[in-house]
Amino acid sequence: MTSSTDERPVFLVVDDDTDSLRLLRDVLEDAGIAALVAPSGTAALSILSRITPDGILMDAVMPGLDGFETCRQIKQNPEWASIPVIFMTGLKDTENIVRGFTAGGTDYITKPFRVEELTARLLSQITQSRMVRSTRHALDFTGTPLMAVTASGIPSWWNTPADQLLKQLMPGLAISAGVEMPSLSGPLASVALLAVGAAKVEGLTGKTMIAKLLGSVERDEFLIELSIERSDEDTDTSIAALRDSFGLTKREAEVLLWLTRGKANRDIAEIMGCSPRTINKHLEQVFSKMNVENRTAAAMAAVSKL
Repeated sequence: MTSSTDERPVFLVVDDDTDSLRLLRDVLEDAGIAALVAPSGTAALSILSRITPDGILMDAVMPGLDGFETCRQIKQNPEWASIPVIFMTGLKDTENIVRGFTAGGTDYITKPFRVEELTARLLSQITQSRMVRSTRHALDFTGTPLMAVTASGIPSWWNTPADQLLKQLMPGLAISAGVEMPSLSGPLASVALLAVGAAKVEGLTGKTMIAKLLGSVERDEFLIELSIERSDEDTDTSIAALRDSFGLTKREAEVLLWLTRGKANRDIAEIMGCSPRTINKHLEQVFSKMNVENRTAAAMAAVSKL
């Protein structure tokens, strides 16, 4: 669900102190930011299940689920992982500041705070958050499982298809942004290994995941395309399923299958040993028979059948 039909940015304020909630709500409202309030970490998670804010202002010390653990749980959910979490607390020692960033926080403000500084930081996070979310939605729409990892193999973000693939291969695996994943850290830990082109990870379900390096996103962040290593038998079964589901010829079903795997027309033509023009003609027939208008719609319909 989107944050709101209101055009104003929305921030969720999490604090067990009623006076602090009231003060922060007034500060945000004066800055043109709509404020949602939660008196506990548990309440914050409940609100997030219904509304996606532009950012979260989090108190660290709360009874029950404290701010650090609440942040960790937020970052484990792919739908919430890109929401910036700003800790605002009276804890000023280095140990707790490090805890905040380790839990997935994007900023750490100590009390007492200056209103001008707080609002400037929030507005900056809102701008970045909306840009990131727009990009992530676009990457979700491609249907290609993508994950960004640091040089040490720690995930910094991933899209929904990647989350689904990992859960399929490794049931029960919890992914957290900024937290090492034991099942990935070995094969993906070395940039030298990634530079070779691909690494393989044995899944818990008996299938193998291929992690292919697409390039560098930032100086210490690398974009990885994830896929399942498929046997000829898997491919033949998928082609037959698409052929029967949509009334396609075997050749058309094969083109559609490669389309669902994120291949461009030129790549499909090379794989199938024909010209890109032939692939275009096959796709025209595929779109007509599936009653769809474009590649994305065709791929989504095909994936639902597979």
